[in-house]
Amino acid sequence: MIAQYRFRGLFQKYLLALFMAVAIPLAINGVIEAWFGYRDQRARLDQLLGVQATSAAAEIHDFIYGITNQLGWLVQLPWTDEPDERRRTDALRLLRQAPAIVSLTLIDNKGLERLHVSRIGLNRIESRTDRSNDPALAGARATQVWFSDISYNRGSEPYLTVAIAGNRLAVGAVIAEVNLKLIWDVISAIKVGKTGIAFVLDRPGRLIAHPDLSLVLRGAEEATSKPFRAVRDAIGPSAGFATIRDAHGHGVAASAAPVQGPDWTVVAEQPLAEAYAPIYAALWRTAMLLAISTIFAGFLAYALAHRMTEPIRLLEEGTERIGAGSFDHRISIQTGDEFERLANSFNRMAAELGLAQQHQERIARLKRFLAPQVADLVERAGDESVLDGRRTNVVVVFCDLRGFTAFSAGVAPEEVMSVLSEYYEILGRVIAQFEATLISFSGDGLMVLVNAPVPVQEPALRAVDLAIEMQKRVQALIADWRSRGYHVGFGVGLASGPATVGRIGYEDRLDYTAIGSVVNLAARLCASAADREILLDAELAAGVDGKRPLEDLGGRRIKGFDEAIPVFGISFIPHQRC
Repeated sequence: MIAQYRFRGLFQKYLLALFMAVAIPLAINGVIEAWFGYRDQRARLDQLLGVQATSAAAEIHDFIYGITNQLGWLVQLPWTDEPDERRRTDALRLLRQAPAIVSLTLIDNKGLERLHVSRIGLNRIESRTDRSNDPALAGARATQVWFSDISYNRGSEPYLTVAIAGNRLAVGAVIAEVNLKLIWDVISAIKVGKTGIAFVLDRPGRLIAHPDLSLVLRGAEEATSKPFRAVRDAIGPSAGFATIRDAHGHGVAASAAPVQGPDWTVVAEQPLAEAYAPIYAALWRTAMLLAISTIFAGFLAYALAHRMTEPIRLLEEGTERIGAGSFDHRISIQTGDEFERLANSFNRMAAELGLAQQHQERIARLKRFLAPQVADLVERAGDESVLDGRRTNVVVVFCDLRGFTAFSAGVAPEEVMSVLSEYYEILGRVIAQFEATLISFSGDGLMVLVNAPVPVQEPALRAVDLAIEMQKRVQALIADWRSRGYHVGFGVGLASGPATVGRIGYEDRLDYTAIGSVVNLAARLCASAADREILLDAELAAGVDGKRPLEDLGGRRIKGFDEAIPVFGISFIPHQRC
C-alpha cells in the first residue's frame, strides 16, 4: 500500500519539483538582479547628487571668498586723521568690479566710520560715526572674517553682511553688504538628470538660492522655506544620501554639501520616479522573462515527470528491498538511458553490499579476540580453521599493576577509571604493534598470547620484545602518575610451552583462549614480579639466550608448583620523558 500511495503521488511531486527547479532559480535570479540593480542605482545616484552638491558648494564658496579677497585689499594701510581720497577711489573701483557688493563701509582703528559707499543709498565721507559696538566689527576683530545671518532687503532679496578686519588694528576693518541673487546663476546651471535641481539654505534653514527666483524672493516666509528645510534635516549633518517628499509631495532623492564660512548648505535633489526609472524598467523585463520561462518550465516539467514515473517506481521498490537486506534482489529497467544505467549500478551495489556484509560479520567475529592485523590476515585467507582447538607451543604473557588495589581504594572512582583508560590505551597499542593476541583482561591485569592462533617467526623473541616495550611504555606512564601522587608499579611474567588453544564458549559468545600449565606458570611469574621486573621461565630464556640480556635470578618457589622454578629476568632502558 505504501508503494502504491507513493506511486499515485509521484507524478504530481515530480511535476511540481521540476517546475519549481526552474521557476524558483529564475525568481531568485530576478530578485537578486533587482536588488543589486537597486543598490547600484542608489550608489550612482548618491555619487551623482554628491558631486553636484559638492560642486555647487565649491562654486558658492569661491564666489563668497572671491569677494572677501577683494575686500581684503581695502584693509592694508593704516588710518590717519586726514581724509583719504585714495581709499574712496579703491572702494568705488571695487563696486564696479564686484556687482554683488551693494555697499561698503570702511572703519578705522578707533571704530569710527570713515567711508560709506552704496549702490542704492547715499554715500558718506568722514562721518566719524562710532561703530565700535557694531556686531559686524566685533565679529571681524574676533575672527578676522565674519559672516552675518541672511537678511532680506525689503522682505525679498537675500543679503549677506561680510566684515573683514586687517592683520593689524591700525588698518581698521571693512563691512560689505552682498546681494545673493547672483548665486542664482550657479544654482540654475545645475541639472540633476532631466528634472533634478539644487538649492541653498542658510543655517536657520531659510531659502537663499533656487532655480525658481520667485521662491528665493519669498525665502523669508516660513511657508516657503519649511519644505526645503525638511529635506535638509532628513539628510542630516553628515550630508549623506536620503529620500524624502519635497514641497509638492513628490518623493525625491537628495544629497547635501556644506559651504564653509557662512555655514550654508547646498542640496541637490532628483525625483525618485526619474532616479529609479532604470530599476523599474529592469524589473518589468525580469517579470516578463520570468512569466515566459515559468510557462515553458511547466510544459517541460509535465513531459519529464510523465516519462520518469515508471522507472522511478521500480527503483523505489528495489531500493526498499535492498535497504531491508534483500541483497539478492535485482532491478530490471530497459529504457536505454540513465535510468537503465542507474538500475545496473543498483544491482552492482546490492552484490557489493552482500559481500561487504559477509566481510563485516567475519571481521566482527575475529576482532573479538584477535589483534586487528591478525583478524585481517585470517579474513583475507578466508579460513577460520586456525581458530579451532589444537595443541601447540605458545608464549603466554601476563602483566598487571603493583599496588593497584590500595591505590583504587584511596581515590575517587573517576580517577581510577582515568588511570585504567591511559593504561589500557598504551598496552593496546603495544599488543597491536607486535601482532599478539589479547586473550582477556580483568581489572588491571592482561593475558596476551604469542604464536597462536597465527604462528609467527621467533615467538620467544617477539614475546620478550613485547614485554620490554610494555615496561618502557607503562613506566613512562607511571612516572607521570607518581607526579600526581599515584603510587603504583608494573610487573610482567612470561612462560613458554605447549598449550591447548581454540575457541570456547557458546553460540552467542565465543572467546579464544589457551589452557595448560604454561598459562598458570606465566600468571605466577607475573604475580611474583616486582615493579619494573620482567620474569621468564627457563624454556623461554633458552629461546632468547644470546639475543637479549638475561639475568639468572635462581630458583623461586612458585605457588602451584612442587619444586622451585628457575627464573630469569630481562633488563631494559626506560623511555626518557621530555
